[in-house]
Amino acid sequence: MTEQHDEDREAGVDVSTGTTIEAGGADAPIPELVIISGMSGAGRSTAAKCLEDLGWFVVDNLPPALIPTMVELGARSQGNVARIAVVVDVRGRRFFDNLRESLADLDAKEVTRRIVFLESSDDALVRRFESVRRPHPLQGDGRIVDGIAAERDLLRELRGDADLVIDTSSLNVHELRAKMDAQFAGDEEPELRATVMSFGYKYGLPVDADLVVDCRFLPNPHWVPELRPFTGLNEEVSGYVFNQPGAKEFLDQYSELLQLIATGYRREGKRYVTIAVGCTGGKHRSVAMSEKLAARLASEGIETVVVHRDMGRE
Repeated sequence: MTEQHDEDREAGVDVSTGTTIEAGGADAPIPELVIISGMSGAGRSTAAKCLEDLGWFVVDNLPPALIPTMVELGARSQGNVARIAVVVDVRGRRFFDNLRESLADLDAKEVTRRIVFLESSDDALVRRFESVRRPHPLQGDGRIVDGIAAERDLLRELRGDADLVIDTSSLNVHELRAKMDAQFAGDEEPELRATVMSFGYKYGLPVDADLVVDCRFLPNPHWVPELRPFTGLNEEVSGYVFNQPGAKEFLDQYSELLQLIATGYRREGKRYVTIAVGCTGGKHRSVAMSEKLAARLASEGIETVVVHRDMGRE
């Protein structure tokens, strides 16, 4: 190591990037940090996605030497990036020796940080790698079990330092999400976000729809000359649609059904749902119904976005 290298370290400079690491001041709060690591195939990606859904800023496969720099950038965001999660794994093994140095640097800056380690049995890991037909990143010319053994040896010290170890050997994706929620969601119920999308059947079903609602059972305002030029956003068109027999009843009952579905989605760890509401052209009935349905969901505390996919295409 050179004399300049030693001087940089004493001055608080990240020697890998040459960036001065600052903890921030009163106007620059230091972000909370979670480091996700563990065995390949044990669920690191699922854990990271769970934190992302909870509002964390997530960086996958970040070289450990860059973790302090990421925290510094978060501090400069003036509170916009309050929680950072980084995934560190053997894909970056040439940087792995820098992790302990980075952790010591973070501790010196009084950064609140936790290490989450995802563990799993050899049998479970072998089954998972075989099911996706992918080699273990450390197996080289050997077998999957050879790669697993090498990785365990490499991560042994980090596992001992972990604040939270989760054994996923017998967990499915939803159960792992539930454990992460229990640790990081606090007392808040996992948030569900909904997109309500109107569409026209003649343009095809939305490929990303989770639920599809067909409004073609209602009379079509297209056949009312004075309403034809307008859309479901117009009060006259919306009034016409909801004055039809069954329209209000459908809205009421389907809204109740969505509340039941939303409860199940939260329980199963699903964070996003797209509800597609269709009519023939995606201009009148589906637009009016989408607006009312979105308002109902929003009134129930579900963050909702309305998209009118085909309005204006005619």
